[in-house]
Amino acid sequence: MPVNFDLNDLYAFRALVEYGNFRLAAESICLSQSALSRRIEKLEAALGTRLFDRTTRRVTLTLYGQNFAQRSEQLLDNVESMLADVERASQDRTGLITVATVPSGAYYFMPEVIRRFQARYPRVRIKLIDSSVGNVMDAVSSGQADFGICFARNLPPELTFTPLVEDVYVAACRHDHPLATRQQLSWQEYFAQAYVALDKVSGNRNLLDSALAHLTPARQSICETRHVTTLLGMVEAGIGIAAVPAMSMPANGHPLLRQLALTDPQVTRSVGLIRRSGRMQSYVAAELEKLIIEHSQHA
Repeated sequence: MPVNFDLNDLYAFRALVEYGNFRLAAESICLSQSALSRRIEKLEAALGTRLFDRTTRRVTLTLYGQNFAQRSEQLLDNVESMLADVERASQDRTGLITVATVPSGAYYFMPEVIRRFQARYPRVRIKLIDSSVGNVMDAVSSGQADFGICFARNLPPELTFTPLVEDVYVAACRHDHPLATRQQLSWQEYFAQAYVALDKVSGNRNLLDSALAHLTPARQSICETRHVTTLLGMVEAGIGIAAVPAMSMPANGHPLLRQLALTDPQVTRSVGLIRRSGRMQSYVAAELEKLIIEHSQHA
């Protein structure tokens, strides 16, 4: 016999059994009386028999309804017990997840993801390897990391890439910088300012040099660093402005920093998850991946 009702119909039935009154039962499960009545009618139609005798004053169970009430209560108890066991199993999961990520993803993007993940799986530990693109790829290829976050750039054949976001480069400056009132800045205008830059070991630097090869900077950078996070520290200190991936900037404002769009041209990079082909992910590693994907869609 096909089952043409669902758990919500059973919860409606249980509420009506408990209260013996459509209005009170409907209020207890946050339904309108008409919606509750439709659920009961659906259940009776699916079972092919009446479950209640209805009068103007009260609602009582039929003999079949009494038998069904006992069986349905056992079913709901079993379902609720099973769901509680699943929730406890999720909370009790332990283990270590190692994630390799470029520093621009580690600074502002990953902390919020880890905070949300820890709320779900408090006994799972996370290790971050924040390093260059090359080191991130090596960590994933060698199995040192469960997966990685980096931008697509000459990936070896053993790695797969799942895009997360098209990350655009922006100009970071202090709130008290003369440019802070601007909404955008051309690259020619950017290079006319006092700016700090990444050195040539950086994957971001190589990407920018390639995209901006047709431009001749009006001046040289006043300082170079290896990582975007250090670059932002230089900007905070007032040393100059910097071109950084938008992912590396705080999402909800910052007491010192703001960002300006960089145009003519707009330069982007495709940031995504990298995995070693054929590697089986643990349950918790797969759950962290899902949360990263979810967070990237709302970042």
